[in-house]
Amino acid sequence: MKNIGYLAQDISILHRQYYKDTKRQFDELGLNPTAACILLSVGDYPAITQNHVARLLVIDKALATREINKMEKLDYLSKENGTGKTKLLNLTAKGHTVVHTIQQIRVGWWEDKFADTGINPDSPLVASIETVVGTIVAPDTEAPHK
Repeated sequence: MKNIGYLAQDISILHRQYYKDTKRQFDELGLNPTAACILLSVGDYPAITQNHVARLLVIDKALATREINKMEKLDYLSKENGTGKTKLLNLTAKGHTVVHTIQQIRVGWWEDKFADTGINPDSPLVASIETVVGTIVAPDTEAPHK
């Protein structure tokens, strides 16, 4: 058995394979993996700020801004003024539909992988990974709560 130090490498392999397997589906939606994650975040946290999306996904603010602008042009997101220069993000009707599709793509891929391996989606490993991610993406005072 490999030591725990290989976990990041293994997660990275899963990450790359997921995007390889789902690329065609995301291309049809005009999305890349980062854009899909941003839309899911906005769906989870309506009226979220662009800065909070960047922190939540641990991505560069400039990348978040570029992707958000593209999704606004695709009519998946709308921006409204918040306090000061803050922009609040919300899904449009088209955005809600595409988020539902993204969720189906993600769930379908993982269900297939779990079925192929016999792993149960309720595995303690899933909860453990969520716990570790929660320590990296710690809630802050700006974050709206689900």
